[in-house]
Amino acid sequence: MGLLDSTEEHPESKLRRYLITALAFIVLLAGTLWYLLRYHTEKVTVHHFMTALVAGDMQRAYQIWQPSPSYTMKDFLDDWGPTGFYGPVKSYTVERPEHIKDGPAAAVTVDVSPYETYPRDDPAKEVRTKKVVLWVQFKDQSISFPPE
Repeated sequence: MGLLDSTEEHPESKLRRYLITALAFIVLLAGTLWYLLRYHTEKVTVHHFMTALVAGDMQRAYQIWQPSPSYTMKDFLDDWGPTGFYGPVKSYTVERPEHIKDGPAAAVTVDVSPYETYPRDDPAKEVRTKKVVLWVQFKDQSISFPPE
């Protein structure tokens, strides 16, 4: 066989390249979905709670809260009722939940407003908007205020 005589060469298979690319894409997609949905259940719990408050269904909101025996309905109404500290709640926005380091809950910040439509870019109405941090327990989805 001479220098210019060569055997037939076959190009490398592209299957390995496609498999690695597909695997990397799947891992990236799974990581992104996990990151976006990791506190989905806790956000849904807070949305149910706040929707019950906006509708004025205090009994349902109290059930969603799942209070300890020391937090009575009267205490709940003093906090969330129409004349309570955070009330009346007519609209709200839920911010991104945060994980409590080494904790059993997620901290969900909610902006509550006494106006039917949430005031955006209206400084006069935004003054009456209150920020409240709610803890949603991972194990039973009960809601509470964070410990001080």
